[in-house]
Amino acid sequence: MRSEDFKYITTKFFDNDIYTFPMTVDDLLDIQYVASRGKSTEQGAVQRILNKRRISQIRDFILEGNSFVNTFILNWTDTDNPPKIKKETLNLPLQGRRAQILDGQHRIAGMQEAVNKNPQIGKIEVLVSLCIGLNTQEAAKIFLNINSEQKPVPKSLIYDLFGEAVDDKEHAIIRATDIIEYLNSSDESPYYQAVKYPGAPRNIGLIDLAIMVNAMKPHFEKDAVFSRLKLYEIEVQKKIITNFYSAIKSIYNKSNKIWSRKTENPFIKAAGFSGAFEFLTETLMPRCQTDKNFTTDHMLKLMKLDPDDLITTSDFRTLDGKTARKNVKNFFNDCFLKDIPTSTDDYEF
Repeated sequence: MRSEDFKYITTKFFDNDIYTFPMTVDDLLDIQYVASRGKSTEQGAVQRILNKRRISQIRDFILEGNSFVNTFILNWTDTDNPPKIKKETLNLPLQGRRAQILDGQHRIAGMQEAVNKNPQIGKIEVLVSLCIGLNTQEAAKIFLNINSEQKPVPKSLIYDLFGEAVDDKEHAIIRATDIIEYLNSSDESPYYQAVKYPGAPRNIGLIDLAIMVNAMKPHFEKDAVFSRLKLYEIEVQKKIITNFYSAIKSIYNKSNKIWSRKTENPFIKAAGFSGAFEFLTETLMPRCQTDKNFTTDHMLKLMKLDPDDLITTSDFRTLDGKTARKNVKNFFNDCFLKDIPTSTDDYEF
């Protein structure tokens, strides 16, 4: 049986020794396996069912030349062939199902698909943190600590941290996608679990990801509104967009719960979402910046939407997309301009 010595460092977590060391992707793939909760009866089974879309994204990420700095956490379960722990090295058998994945199952699955396409990726080294013989309760403590308290950061946060947005042609798409992911996953969002991703089951999601990306992308370009108004940070951008659509949702739900009615909510359609977003960036955001106020309440005050006089899908169902989008934007502009004087006699010059 093939085995190898690894130089390691030791740490303790919940009174369990954890051995951390580098090993090749090929070796990691050889010894790991997934024990899913609800499907496997063995000790330490805590993993969730794999998400195929996420695996494909990770595969492509790796094939583009990327790797991972964070460790893969494993639980050695092969009692017949335990690791041989020496003062400076750890000797591990490197064939067969030896160690459960506690953290990193999607990354490992993505790496496996990447290796299938490019075997050279198997020679890359990654960091492994190895526990030995944890029971299910001990494994669950580690799993819950990772997945309850830590959240993935948006990919485009690197632009905020290092100021590289102006040089990356993909920045606008990445930023739009990150914000949409937030809108779909935050229970404070008016689009919570409403985004339809490619490959999703037919009844999952209300508005296509592509519709939202196409509507938002131009406004994150180098010379577009968020940049011109110096609203660069993703947290600020998320808050502005969430507040805007939350304001709309609050009024539409006062009017016969229109927001919740798929056939009448215009903002799950391309024309409605895009027309509203154009109003936000062209008219509402500059005014909110002047007022130094982007709160939902202030947006509602400025928009002056009337629950008894709202645009719905039926108002533009027979129109072409460009005309429908224009009509939605004009609806918001007309509401916004309700209190504008109709004669120059009302002005002082």
